[in-house]
Amino acid sequence: MPQPRRDHPLMIATRIMSESARRVAITMCVMMATIMQALDTTIANVALPYMQGSLSTTQDQVTWVLTSYIVAAAIMTAPLGWISARFGRKKLFIVCAAGFTLASMLCGIAQGIEEMVLFRLLQGVFGAALVPLSQAVMLDAFPIESRGQAMAIWGMGVMLGPIMGPTLGGWLTEALSWRWVFFVNLPFGIITVLGLSAIMEETPARKDVPFDWLGFLALSTAIGAFQLMLDRGEQVGWFASTEIRVEAAIAATGLYLFLVHAFTTPRPFIPLAVFRDWNFSVALLLMFIVGVILLATMALVTPYIQNIMGYPVLAAGELLGARGIGTLVAMMMVGRLLKTIDPRPLVAFGLLLSLWSIWEMVFYAPETSALWIVITSMVQGFGLGFIFVPLNSAAFATLPAAVRTDGVALWTLIRNLGSSIGVSIVIANLTSGISLYRSQIVETLVPSRIGLALGDGAGLLDPMTEAGQTMLNGMATREAAIISYSNDYLLMCIVTLFAVPLVLLLRKAASTPVTAPSQAAPPSQAAPSQAGPIIATPPSQAASS
Repeated sequence: MPQPRRDHPLMIATRIMSESARRVAITMCVMMATIMQALDTTIANVALPYMQGSLSTTQDQVTWVLTSYIVAAAIMTAPLGWISARFGRKKLFIVCAAGFTLASMLCGIAQGIEEMVLFRLLQGVFGAALVPLSQAVMLDAFPIESRGQAMAIWGMGVMLGPIMGPTLGGWLTEALSWRWVFFVNLPFGIITVLGLSAIMEETPARKDVPFDWLGFLALSTAIGAFQLMLDRGEQVGWFASTEIRVEAAIAATGLYLFLVHAFTTPRPFIPLAVFRDWNFSVALLLMFIVGVILLATMALVTPYIQNIMGYPVLAAGELLGARGIGTLVAMMMVGRLLKTIDPRPLVAFGLLLSLWSIWEMVFYAPETSALWIVITSMVQGFGLGFIFVPLNSAAFATLPAAVRTDGVALWTLIRNLGSSIGVSIVIANLTSGISLYRSQIVETLVPSRIGLALGDGAGLLDPMTEAGQTMLNGMATREAAIISYSNDYLLMCIVTLFAVPLVLLLRKAASTPVTAPSQAAPPSQAAPSQAGPIIATPPSQAASS
């Protein structure tokens, strides 16, 4: 009878070292994909004024660079679980990393705003999978006892993006060109694709996983048409335009079809069972409101610092990087606090900090010091860190495992939808406000008043001369912009203030809170769902915007 084979201790040690080395290699590849995607959520912000001039477009049009990416990522996050289960996680990861890298290169060579928006849409389509897939791969690569450490490493990598983004984007724009904020993804993308192709193991493909395509297409159509309506409304006169009426009708029809289908099909795209959990439903509303203020304030403060205050792009990037640092510090603290403190007061504390920081932005002026900008940005980031982790904890602590996958997809969708709507609203309000206040200021420019105010210098501002008209026009536009920016910040204050009492509607969870769905149930242990395994988007990714 043959004796069972006994491996030599050296062979066992070699296999152990090989597995350890493989984990390190997978971690490096996954982290590069994560940083690449997280970096792109903030790196383009400081370059927007330069894109506006280079692409010969307006301020409201150039914000499509942000909103197109967000909307595409929001729509494509939902079917990721199904695509991963149907075709295999390795294939999906490689295709998305390669597609994201290619789309980044196309963004870098775009010659017009139409091309840029199209390529940013592609970036969002491929980039939607990178962060959630990287989390799933990390969870599978490490044993259960090491998953906490793996998630800590992964979470720190996710936070590098928002911290590095503004500063790196400012340096690349100033030293080279705004196009390099996209070209910088090339080495990360190549290494990620080659590394994953060589060392990542494929998951089995399943052809029996159902997916509600009608619900997905109806909701995607509604979101796309609604976002286009918001982005185009200010330019074409809102509902006085046939285009806006058509887009509104398409959005309403898509939403109607989605709701009717959800109530009548046995397996809808988003199961209605997720809304039976009270905490999740309230937290979802809170996340939408927070999503509104999340990226909108960044979309406002970036051009304000550069165009109104006159800071160069590199300095602006360094100032804005303080927000990411504040978020990182808060998330390191809140993880410990959640062990002993209920999530609700932490969420309220974070909202109040964010409210204070936005209120201080209302009073931003050209003479505001750089130190005060850093303080308000860091406080806002600190507040966001105190919102996202506890809010995730409250939302998913009581959500049944059977619908947790769908809850994660809906959570990401609502947050991104709130961000895109917030950006569209504040930019539309900013554009109309500048036009309105400028006309009011120009009406008050009487030559005799200018002479009384400026004395001998009034000759330079003589409205009867071409040079005087140019200078007066610039001054009127600048003052109108300052007023309009303040009104937008005030609007964000009102939205934030509205969110504070909603925290009282959250109920204390009977079970131990969890800070992310993935920590409650790893992908291999999750209940089956039509969308496939749990692929969670972390709170830090939301804060990175």
